[in-house]
Amino acid sequence: MEFFRPAVFLTILTLSSTINARKCPKPCRCDDTKRTVTCIGKNLTEIPLGVDEVTVKLDLKRNSFQMLPRGAFLHTPYLTHLSLQRCSVVTVKEGAFRGLGRVVYLNLAYNKIDILYQESFDGLSALKELHLDHNRIEEIRPGAFTQLGFLKMLTLAHNHLVYIPNMTFQGLQNIKWLRLSCNSLNNLAAEAFAGLFTLSRLSLDHNELQFFPTRTMTRLPEVKRLDLSYNPMTYLEEESVWMGKLTHLYLDHSSLQDLSDQAFSQAGLLSHVDLGHNQLRYLEPLSGPTKLRVLNLTGNPIRCNCRMRRLKEWATAGGVKLPGACAGPAHLSDEPLQAVTSMDLRCRGGAEALEEEEEEESNGNITATAKPKQTAKCPLDCECDTEAHHASCESRGLNKVPRGFPPRTQLLILRGNHFHFIPARSFPGTGRVVSLYLDFCKIHEIEAGAFRGMRNLVYLYLSDNDLTSLEPEALAGLPKLVYLHLEGNRLAQFPGAALSLVPNLSVLHLERNAISRLEPAGLLCSAAPSLMKLYLRSNAIGGIAKGALDSANIETLHLDSNRLTRVPSDALTDTPNLTELNLSRNPVQWLGPETFQEMSHSLQRLYMNQMGMEEMSKEALLGLGPRLKVLTVRGNQLKTLPDLSPLSGLEMIDLRDNPVVCDCDLLPLRRWMERVKLDVLATCRHPLELKGQKVMDTKGFTTCPESTTSPTETGSCRTHGCKTKIHQSEEEGQKSSDHPVKHK
Repeated sequence: MEFFRPAVFLTILTLSSTINARKCPKPCRCDDTKRTVTCIGKNLTEIPLGVDEVTVKLDLKRNSFQMLPRGAFLHTPYLTHLSLQRCSVVTVKEGAFRGLGRVVYLNLAYNKIDILYQESFDGLSALKELHLDHNRIEEIRPGAFTQLGFLKMLTLAHNHLVYIPNMTFQGLQNIKWLRLSCNSLNNLAAEAFAGLFTLSRLSLDHNELQFFPTRTMTRLPEVKRLDLSYNPMTYLEEESVWMGKLTHLYLDHSSLQDLSDQAFSQAGLLSHVDLGHNQLRYLEPLSGPTKLRVLNLTGNPIRCNCRMRRLKEWATAGGVKLPGACAGPAHLSDEPLQAVTSMDLRCRGGAEALEEEEEEESNGNITATAKPKQTAKCPLDCECDTEAHHASCESRGLNKVPRGFPPRTQLLILRGNHFHFIPARSFPGTGRVVSLYLDFCKIHEIEAGAFRGMRNLVYLYLSDNDLTSLEPEALAGLPKLVYLHLEGNRLAQFPGAALSLVPNLSVLHLERNAISRLEPAGLLCSAAPSLMKLYLRSNAIGGIAKGALDSANIETLHLDSNRLTRVPSDALTDTPNLTELNLSRNPVQWLGPETFQEMSHSLQRLYMNQMGMEEMSKEALLGLGPRLKVLTVRGNQLKTLPDLSPLSGLEMIDLRDNPVVCDCDLLPLRRWMERVKLDVLATCRHPLELKGQKVMDTKGFTTCPESTTSPTETGSCRTHGCKTKIHQSEEEGQKSSDHPVKHK
């Protein structure tokens, strides 16, 4: 028996390796030694079965799952690392990660997730690092993170978040770093970060915060690094930063024109403050931070005269570095602040002083030493926060706009009341308000001059009211208005006359109204010359006259869910900067030759989903060459497609849910798919034996003539008697259960 043991041992090894091989899904690579499975860019539409249950690392990036179903990973309970980035995931079902109690790293970046549900991450009890950046998240349901008690790093950067409500991050008991960069946050609830007692680093850069969120930040006792750069804040009042352990604060590239010398008085451990690239001209010595070592003033229009002497002496005595340079007076221009001496910082007398004073006035100088007056003034039934510059009378059943708000109010929330009518001069004393919310207020009329005096208003929300029209002077007195929300009203015509009084309007939302036609006479060019983004989804637009959309600045135009029966090519001849056009869900059944020729020099993203389109001319996309990045024609009735090879700049193309005929006529598309490196989402509908197969994976093209380069050269598959010949009468009109295909 001793003699046969080696042979028996070899047999066992062979059998063991065979068993292991069988447990590796066919399109994947498996490393039994490291217990890893890699299925990168394999066009998978479902989580692969057959992964060995002892696998610890599973890499599924660059596939096309769309949805992660409940219990999707129950067969791999020993996973510690899971990568799902760039997988076109839209929905994470509750319980999708149940059974993954050992996972410490999960990457869901670069997907299409828009909502995080209560139990989306249920089961990930050991997770330490979660990447959700570059999705479309606009809502986080309460309790979404309650199961992630060991999470240390969460990134939600590059999403669509506008507001963080109370207790959003409840359950993150060990979180160290939270990244919310590059969203559209303009408001944080007071308890938005409540319970994050271990958080030491918070990134809120590149958002829309107009003031320092003092009340919210005081709930973060352990934060040492706070990044608020690239936010449109204009002023820091006394005790704005009340954070006992903060050491590094980044406020660069904001809009700061002024800050109190007491702004950091409750942040005694600050060692590094970055105020670079703001609008600061003077600064007083800062009270409070005794450990400050760097105060960055680079890129500010600093006036190096006697009013800066105290700051310079304070910095020298405390060993504080002052990166930056003088912007004036002329003899000190570009001189480094670090090199300027106290003797250099002097104020001249006589004519020279008068000249310098006039120069400062012409540049809009604001003295940094002035302290704002605090006031507790607030209308009845409203709440006013003088520190945060907030005022709210939300859902109080009011039928008249209240008066008497604190003069420094910047955010005014009046939504959910019953105003019906907004008379002239309804907002006295609100000259500093930047954002005004009047949505869901049952407003049916706005009188001329209603907002007069609101000279700093940038955001105006009038959505979901009962407006049928706008008076020509309804928006008079709003010189800085950039964002206007009028969606969800009953407007029957484009409010061009009213828009002519807001010269800086850049983004206009008119979704869900009753507009039936866009008339000419330079609608955009004369009414809103600065308009860049126009959203007209879900109206009743059946026609657009030539000249109606003429605009040198328009970049984004959404016309989806209207009644257009043809692409309004002639109406878009004078839109030289149009980069994104959405025509989805319009009853356009046919695209003629050179439909987009007039937009070819600028168009980058074109959406034509669910239009009932039955045919595209071979020259329909002529001219849309290397500039076009995204093309979607999902959910139409297309059996064939034009030559896509001229679109050499494409990064994503979606052809799903079309009754595609996988015969020799489609061979040029298949050949093109083999050559390019981008997302190509397409499945066969016909013939029956190929139904549901990915165009890229099907073997149905093997009998086609190799010389086939285009339908016109080969005639059709029926001419050559290919095995993929189909009878289109079969299964006509049936819906496909297609899955998206990811092709590398």
